[in-house]
Amino acid sequence: MTLTLTAILLGIVEGLTEFLPVSSTGHLILASALFGYDADTWKVFNIVIQLGAILAVVVQFWRTFWAVGSGLLVLNPTSIRFVRNVLLAFLPSAVLGVLLKDYIDAMLEAPIIVGYALIVGGIAILAVEKIAKPGPLTGVAELPMSQCLGVGIAQCLAMVPGVSRSGATIMGALAMGIERRTAAEFSFFLAVPTMVGATTLELLDNRQALAAGTGPVGWWEIGVGFVVSFVVALVVIKAFMAFVSRSGFGPFAWYRIVAGALAVFLLSR
Repeated sequence: MTLTLTAILLGIVEGLTEFLPVSSTGHLILASALFGYDADTWKVFNIVIQLGAILAVVVQFWRTFWAVGSGLLVLNPTSIRFVRNVLLAFLPSAVLGVLLKDYIDAMLEAPIIVGYALIVGGIAILAVEKIAKPGPLTGVAELPMSQCLGVGIAQCLAMVPGVSRSGATIMGALAMGIERRTAAEFSFFLAVPTMVGATTLELLDNRQALAAGTGPVGWWEIGVGFVVSFVVALVVIKAFMAFVSRSGFGPFAWYRIVAGALAVFLLSR
């Protein structure tokens, strides 16, 4: 399989899974392990192409970002609260991500962790869906600071590959009484600073190899994966919002349990 075709396939996986509570990073790691890709070779690629999916959020919710940006220029209270809430939720993972980067990188090289994390996460989603009592529909700007910080702390669980960043934040939000649609949207907005920060760290750590073009996976493959993940994620976001509003998160939980069990079985052989 050529590097370009591999980049396309991994871009599809990223776009499909970034905003679903199934762990995009986990799926990329499992794809590397189960289909013979070199996980270390594709590590930077897997991180950077997530920006394509993040760009899909900006495009999908451009009216919100435009309103917030223009509101900040005139010190609009709603815009200020929106940014405050997103940054407050981003803070815990920003601090721990820097402090624990070496440990996180080590876990990225252990596919079996992903399998177990998928199973445990699926069980957790079923539990939260059963006991959570979501509050009324509200906007991200109206959320209390305590709930935003709680969502940020929940996001830190996603440093374990296979947990799922969107899954951890959405389930954390639901557990704290945030309405389902608001929880999903908050997870999307929180993804922007989180993934930009993670990508920046990865680019800085690997800047010499990328600049020299010495690695087998270069800017061409990264560009292809970026575009593919953007297009696929743009379609997935709208479909996901409609699906969870109608059916909840249970189907994703069962998918995680089955996929995780299959991964553990195959990786343990």
